[in-house]
Amino acid sequence: MLKRLSMLPPTQRQIVEIENAPAKPRRFVFVLLEDFTLLSFAAAMDCLRLANRMSAKKLYDWRVIGEGGTTVSCSTGTVFQLDGDLDEMHRDDTIVLCGGANVQKATTKRLISWLRREARRGLNVGGLCTAAYPLAKAGLLDGKKATIHWENQDSFSEEFEDVFLTKSVFAIDGTRMTTAGGTSSIDLFLQIIANDHGEELASAVADQQIYSSIRTDQDTQRLSVPTRIGVRHPKLSEVIQMMEANIEEPISPALLAKDVGMSTRQLERLFRRYLNRSPKRYYMELRLQKARNLLMQTDMSVINVALACGFASPSHFSKCYRAHYETTPYRERGTHAARLSF
Repeated sequence: MLKRLSMLPPTQRQIVEIENAPAKPRRFVFVLLEDFTLLSFAAAMDCLRLANRMSAKKLYDWRVIGEGGTTVSCSTGTVFQLDGDLDEMHRDDTIVLCGGANVQKATTKRLISWLRREARRGLNVGGLCTAAYPLAKAGLLDGKKATIHWENQDSFSEEFEDVFLTKSVFAIDGTRMTTAGGTSSIDLFLQIIANDHGEELASAVADQQIYSSIRTDQDTQRLSVPTRIGVRHPKLSEVIQMMEANIEEPISPALLAKDVGMSTRQLERLFRRYLNRSPKRYYMELRLQKARNLLMQTDMSVINVALACGFASPSHFSKCYRAHYETTPYRERGTHAARLSF
């Protein structure tokens, strides 16, 4: 855990002295993909800026590039001017891809070829938010530990079986780095700063950002089940965790109740009281949510999506999907594809 700067003497709070500071700053090259998440990118870059400020030295430098080398829009629609195209990088550069919505569309053949070439030259490569996707598509995460935003975990694990996917806020495995998105960029870059120049400087940067809960790669990205559902009932939380872990092969309410030491009727009352739905209905909604993610984010056939979410037949899957989302799986995918084409 990083040492809090407030524990240091007042004279050390202004500028953190860095011994043996490098003569040449470490350069990060941020690659902005179309519709990238602004928060992830800004949080990472601000860590580097503050490290320079708090040390009164230029420890870090950065460049912002993207395919085409002119402009790129983030997910809010704001347009950013780029410093350059996907050119050959310096050997000591660190490449950081910034992903966001529609990352599959932003993962072009040219981007994949460029990533493979730069990786062969030995550069460190990272991905923020959903940018683990192009890294995995390029084969750069095979056999590596990685993470991605929780909303993309289902589709990612289906498509990239050779990647050791975790649910942590960030992951570092050798020369590869990935984050889950949002503020997890801060956690990753604080770790980078601590590794490069010590924990005191990392703590100084965190204090400047009013960032008081520094997370490590052991912290998970999603809230705990009790916090998410707003209920702190241990047996209810345990049942929901079992449901989330068994989507492809659903467990009957009777067995779920037995595993937590209660009757089926007691489990029914528990769900009705706290979640205003039956265990069967809640379980179905979990399965359909995963199905929707897979339909939106992968090229899996509707039949395979149905099987991956515990439905024995496409017709039953389509019937349940339509009842919940008021559209069929086929229409959902077609509508989503049409939106991406604009």
